[in-house]
Amino acid sequence: MVEQNKERNKMIVAKNLCKNYGRIQAVNNVNFCISKGEIVSLLGPNGAGKTTLMRLLTGYAEPTSGEVSIFGQNLKTQRLSCLKKIGYVPETGFLYPDMSVADFLRYTADLRGISGAEFVENFRNVVENLELKSVINQKIETLSKGFKRRTGIAAALIHNPEVLILDEPTEGLDPNQKFSLRSYLKSYGQDKIIIISTHIMEEVEAMAGRVILLNHGKLVKDTSPQELKELFPEHDIETAFYKITSEVE
Repeated sequence: MVEQNKERNKMIVAKNLCKNYGRIQAVNNVNFCISKGEIVSLLGPNGAGKTTLMRLLTGYAEPTSGEVSIFGQNLKTQRLSCLKKIGYVPETGFLYPDMSVADFLRYTADLRGISGAEFVENFRNVVENLELKSVINQKIETLSKGFKRRTGIAAALIHNPEVLILDEPTEGLDPNQKFSLRSYLKSYGQDKIIIISTHIMEEVEAMAGRVILLNHGKLVKDTSPQELKELFPEHDIETAFYKITSEVE
């Protein structure tokens, strides 16, 4: 029993997770566990339920039924404790255009209760790893799309979260920036949990060790990128994605 509890406390667990919007079942009885050290890619066509699932995992939405636990704590009943462990970057950012990058990171740290030496260390790390030094004093409204994206990710990382959930993290980044960000996230994810929603199959193969494939709100595959490729003779992840999501009704 002790060993079971230790293992549970290293995980995100989604159990019988459902979310309805009227007659629409955006998430339909989804179950999975994710352990520390895993980088998981959420895949699925538009409308498959990926964004809704991320909102359920981050407490932005409450499930119609089922539950989420974060390292053994129920997200609904122990919400604040769970949210302290999570960093989340939605597809549409949450940036304040009239703030500088530095001020926005300080503001986000204040909201998270991060100050003093901890803030200085975390600030230094995110600025260095997200390559923001050249724009640190610029107003966010003046930044390119790529720098805005990296600023949002830096803010999500300012409290060094155990769980990082990213929706289309490399959108707007050039190839060099994508490579740099992927390398950093792979390093960060060695002892954390990272969940990434993306339509870029190259990103899945470059970063994720596991794929959770959704269609019509249901979990239809939970496997590795390599195993997904090997399901069909073409040995191509895009082909596998197309065939699976076209077949499932």
